[in-house]
Amino acid sequence: MSLNTQSTILIVEDDPVIRGIIELNLVDEGYDVLSAEDGLEGVRAATEKQPGIILMDMRLPNITGWEATRRLKARRETSSIPIIALTAQSTSKDLRRCFDAGCDAFMTKPIQFAQLFTKIEMLLNRSANLIE
Repeated sequence: MSLNTQSTILIVEDDPVIRGIIELNLVDEGYDVLSAEDGLEGVRAATEKQPGIILMDMRLPNITGWEATRRLKARRETSSIPIIALTAQSTSKDLRRCFDAGCDAFMTKPIQFAQLFTKIEMLLNRSANLIE
């Protein structure tokens, strides 16, 4: 797949093992992948590269995933990029916190990749329909 905004996924995850597993699964599924190790790097990468979707860990160094999501949703150039929250916490309070920050979907760790791919396709299709 060529590098374009619809097929490119930005992974913002500080754990290199988890980041690598996610990247490998996405590449195997045919996506182009970018990665960032912390919230600040994630905001920078999203602004510069304009990925089709962002997978955002919520507990990140420098700035949290919640703060990174709020910043991205507040910027005109990144506000429409769908963001899937990735977190080990799955209480209703955690879910509400992710959606309050601006996340479009939510996945708990360990990641079930079939569910993740379904959410990615749903959000990419929704974004494509908004563009048309």
